[in-house]
Amino acid sequence: MKLLRTIALDPSDTFVFDVAAEPGEWAVSGAFRFWDRDAAKLDGKDRAAFRGGFLGVQSWGWSTLAQIVPATEADYRDLVDLLARQLVDRFGAPDMAAARTAAEEEVTFAQSLCTHPISSLIAVHRVAQDGEMRESFRRLQLREGQGRTHSKAFSFMEVVEDTEPDESLNLAELGREPGQR
Repeated sequence: MKLLRTIALDPSDTFVFDVAAEPGEWAVSGAFRFWDRDAAKLDGKDRAAFRGGFLGVQSWGWSTLAQIVPATEADYRDLVDLLARQLVDRFGAPDMAAARTAAEEEVTFAQSLCTHPISSLIAVHRVAQDGEMRESFRRLQLREGQGRTHSKAFSFMEVVEDTEPDESLNLAELGREPGQR
């Protein structure tokens, strides 16, 4: 079995997001955190979390990347239990039974993203389109011939996907307030 954990290749999550996930936390998509919010009205760090964050289940913080890691059945159950408790305590789920059902769905979805090899890095991109939230996921991997010694986190990865990149995505602007330079 494989699941997702947060990973930090550099300290950027600490200033891109209001709350950055701790590296190594269990991670889920976290899109449910925005279900009752108008994505067009999100700005700054909330907008950055909406557009490109995985939710660290323990801290309730965000991570730009998640890594596919091996997991056990016990890890899966513990993750569902932790997320269910968080849904009650932080998100206002009516009871543990309802929270557990939602947590199982969210963890099962996260597990479905783990079709790539162990240690693969996954990035998410969310948009609001026609009143619906849409997510796309990309796998990042080391380029052929490059070892693990690198000087810049983003110089050694390539995107592996079948879709065209979003040309309007500007990572430098994700955490800025509108009109701020």
